[in-house]
Amino acid sequence: MLRLMKKRAVRCAWRVCAAICLFATGCHRIERSDAIAQAAEPGPASRIERNYAKSEHMIPMRDGVRLFTQVYAPKDQSRTHPMLLLRTPYAVDPYGADAYRNKLGSGDAMAEERFIFVYQDVRGRFMSEGEYVNMTPHIADKSKPTEVDESSDTYDTIEWLIHNVPNHNGRVGMWGISYPGFYAAAGMIDAHPALAAVSPQAPVADWWFDDFHHHGAFFFPHLFNFIASFGQERKEPTTEWPERFKHGTPDGYQFFLDIGPIKNANERHFHHEIPFWDEFLEHPNYDAFWRARNILPHLKGVAPAVMTVGGWFDAEDLYGALSVYRETETNNPGVFNILVMGPWQHGGWGRMDGDRLGNISFGDKTSLFYRNHIELPFFRHFLKGTSEIDLPEAYVFETGANRWRRFDRWPPETEAIRFYCHGNGRLAPDAPNDGDDAHDEYTSDPDKPVPYTEAIAIGMTKEYMTDDQRFAARRPDVLAYQTDALDADVTIAGPVMADLWCSTSGTDSDWIVKLIDVFPSDAPDHDELEAGQHMGGYQMMVRSEVMRGRFRNSYERPEPFVPDEPTAVRVPLQDVLHTFRKGHRIMVQIQSTWFPLVDRNPQTFVDNIYLANEEDFVKATQRVHRSGTHPSRIELGRLNGAAAAPK
Repeated sequence: MLRLMKKRAVRCAWRVCAAICLFATGCHRIERSDAIAQAAEPGPASRIERNYAKSEHMIPMRDGVRLFTQVYAPKDQSRTHPMLLLRTPYAVDPYGADAYRNKLGSGDAMAEERFIFVYQDVRGRFMSEGEYVNMTPHIADKSKPTEVDESSDTYDTIEWLIHNVPNHNGRVGMWGISYPGFYAAAGMIDAHPALAAVSPQAPVADWWFDDFHHHGAFFFPHLFNFIASFGQERKEPTTEWPERFKHGTPDGYQFFLDIGPIKNANERHFHHEIPFWDEFLEHPNYDAFWRARNILPHLKGVAPAVMTVGGWFDAEDLYGALSVYRETETNNPGVFNILVMGPWQHGGWGRMDGDRLGNISFGDKTSLFYRNHIELPFFRHFLKGTSEIDLPEAYVFETGANRWRRFDRWPPETEAIRFYCHGNGRLAPDAPNDGDDAHDEYTSDPDKPVPYTEAIAIGMTKEYMTDDQRFAARRPDVLAYQTDALDADVTIAGPVMADLWCSTSGTDSDWIVKLIDVFPSDAPDHDELEAGQHMGGYQMMVRSEVMRGRFRNSYERPEPFVPDEPTAVRVPLQDVLHTFRKGHRIMVQIQSTWFPLVDRNPQTFVDNIYLANEEDFVKATQRVHRSGTHPSRIELGRLNGAAAAPK
């Protein structure tokens, strides 16, 4: 019992999702899942208008700046209602007191609960006053009224709501997905006393590890496609989005290859009219600029109940969800703090059924289960206090086995197991004992980088994290190591770490590691496969990550490689909960390009990699060592010590 006590959805399925995911192929065509044209009458907006009264306000902050805010209050005045706040940089449209959203909260069940729903344009965005700052740095000591951040703006908003919105019960909840998840996390720092429950969902936490950087490697189309629209300067308050960038082709691989070195993007496309792009290129290392945009060190003194939500196949903010949960847990003993992880793409739990992603089926409609049996009970309990709550410390979906698991801690207790790279593409638990020169090698050519997907896409597809990796395994510049067929299920949980011994003939290099579940050759197809796709021999990517080699020892102080010298490179791959079934194989793929998902490393060390010249881009011979002296391996946590010896 003590443990239990411890511990926008936005019209937005197109506005928010398009803004969050502009880089993804399908996001240019996202349908408003909460307002489909075929909906039976009365439509969603009319149902909301029938049950809710909408009002619009300019709420003053402590420095005099006013933030545009919409309030949807239940017309039922027979009882008081808690408030549920979402703060967003992605517009709270539709604007106008007579224009109603198609969805409140995460859907019908939330709207039926009769919360008072509050939506706010954050400072400097759309109809709010002030200057917008990306990932507003947190100010710990706000001794002057002019010292404001997202924590203070949240506090001042709630203070105004408590005194100006009638018929509330004195409790406020807060939530948000992706960038709004960052604002939710920031809002629970030095929180207003009325803020009782917060759910940061896929929260952006630190842009060195979320979204645009992964261990210093630059996710090129992700930032380019996003910032081309989102980063345009606003001249005055507006209800309109800036014009989207037109690539002139559906082929992102060729589009980004044609740009050449990163610095060419300004000359060819942006013309120094996107301020954050210029700021980004000026800070290639993890310096004070990026450290200030890390919310994690400030997650202290958190008083509200917290439920952090993420998706195992979130291509954008997996790091943020896991890290916000972990830091809140570490720094706030006694606070109700739980983690929910499902088999979802970025934000998929809020706008999709969650029964599949790409070619992989998860059996049930996991998103509906989450919304009805996890999210709603969380807010109902802490905002209304009218129901018991039966939520574990970690409510986590086990991929591979396709089932929900409940844990009293995350990560759970596991047994460390290691698989080593051997000759002939073998991956095995025994350490190698070959001679000191044992290695596998490939030529990495930045002019012909390994594609990250077979799909023709203008940016990062939402399905790539479960894509069949056979196309990559067949490339000569990708190394693949796999076990024999497993004679028992192997369930892994928690962090995954690749410990590589590498060398390069160049002076810089990226190292990409993919953990893959190889299906048996006779695995049956399922009904939702696209034409030409088959599950027999499918190489499902379970987890993947990239380490920009210059940052192998320090993100702040990059250093070159000594050509051809074996060098230790550790690649953290984030957490998993996955079962490799009996008869499947565990595979590891290693490569040095992953395009255009990750920008091309010139493979020549330069001080600012974003200012590299054409002549800096060179072929390099890459070696992965597998000797007794320099073993390369992947380390996993096996759940419950289950037997998993390969045949």
